[in-house]
Amino acid sequence: MAKYRIAWLAGDGVGRDVSDAAWIVLERLNVDAEYIQGDIGWEFWRTEGEALPKRTLDMMKTTDCAFFGAITSKGVDKADKELVPELQGKGYSYRSPIVRMRQLLDLYICLRPCKAYPGNPLNYKEGIDLVVFRENTEGLYVGVEYAHVPEEFYAVKGMEKIPRSAAISLRSISPEGSERIVRAAFEFASKHNRKRVTAVHKANVIRQTDAVFMEAARKVAAEYPGIQFDDANIDAMGMWLLKNPLNYDVIVTTNLFGDIISDLCAQMVGGLGFGCSGNIGKDYAVFEPTHGSAPKYAGQYKVNPIATILAAKMMLDWLGEADKAAQLEQSVADVIAEGRVRTYDMGGDSSTLDMARAIAEKL
Repeated sequence: MAKYRIAWLAGDGVGRDVSDAAWIVLERLNVDAEYIQGDIGWEFWRTEGEALPKRTLDMMKTTDCAFFGAITSKGVDKADKELVPELQGKGYSYRSPIVRMRQLLDLYICLRPCKAYPGNPLNYKEGIDLVVFRENTEGLYVGVEYAHVPEEFYAVKGMEKIPRSAAISLRSISPEGSERIVRAAFEFASKHNRKRVTAVHKANVIRQTDAVFMEAARKVAAEYPGIQFDDANIDAMGMWLLKNPLNYDVIVTTNLFGDIISDLCAQMVGGLGFGCSGNIGKDYAVFEPTHGSAPKYAGQYKVNPIATILAAKMMLDWLGEADKAAQLEQSVADVIAEGRVRTYDMGGDSSTLDMARAIAEKL
C-alpha cells in the first residue's frame, strides 16, 4: 500500500502539459504515492454545468492532498453561451473550482514563494527571496454580489450615495480569519529564520474591514518580538517592492490584495512560469502553479513547467518529504543556472518535457 494518496487534478489546457512534466520528476524521485485522477475543468462545466464535480470532491476527501494543473475559466456570459443545449436555461452559473476548493476545504493559507534563482534571465534583481501569505477564504472572494443594490440596503448609512442600479460586492474580513493567516506567516518566519513580516492593507480607505485585519496582525506580532513587524498600504507596497524588493521577507495580506501582490512578486522572479502556490488548511492542501490554462498552447508542450515542478516541491515539503523536496529544488536551481535548457519564455526553444527531463536527470 502506498504511503500517500494524492488527488491528481491535471485540468485542461496546458494544465495537462505541465502535469505531465511534474509526473516525470516525481517518478524519478520515486515518491511512494498513489495518484488518483480527478475530473475538473472546462470540459466538465461545458458538458455537466459543473467544473468541480461532486465525485471529484468526494475522491479528494479520501486523499492526503491534491496536485492541480490548470483549468480554463471564462466570463459568465461567455460560459453560459457555451453550455450544451441540454443545460441551457437551467440556472447553471460558472464558479471557479479553485476558489470553491479553498472555501469548501477551508484552505485558508495561500502560500506563494517568490525566489530569483541565479542564472534566470528573467530575474528583475538577483537575490529576491520573499514569501507571500494570502488569506484564501474571505475578502471579496466570498462571492457575495448583487447585480443591483437591494432596496433593504438603503437603511445602512452611506448607501444613499450609491445608485440603485449599481452592482455591489461585499468584502468580509473576520478577526478569526485574519489572526490565523497572520499567525501562519509568523510561524513560517520563525521556523525558517525569516527576519521580517510585512502586513499589507488599505486601512486608510477601507476602514472597517482592514481595521479588523490590522488589529489581528498587531496582536499576533506582539507574540513574536524577535521578528520585525511593519505594515504598508497596498498601493505603496507595489511601489516599494519594485524599488527595493530585497528589503522584504514575508508578506501577509488579505485575499484580493494577496492575489495582486503575489503576481507582482512572481513577475520579479521570472513570471508565472516560476510562480508556485500552496493552498493549505489544517488537514489538507492543494498545490498548483499560479498560471492559467493558456488554451492556445494546449498540447504543444511549449510552456515553462518550472512553476508546476516547484509546486510539486512544495507538496513534498508539506507531506514531510523534506529531503526529496530539497533535492528537487536543487535540481531546478542547477538547470536554471546551467542555462542549457530554456523554454520559450526564457529565450530558448526547449519544450515543456525537455525541461522536466533535464531537471529529472539532475536528481
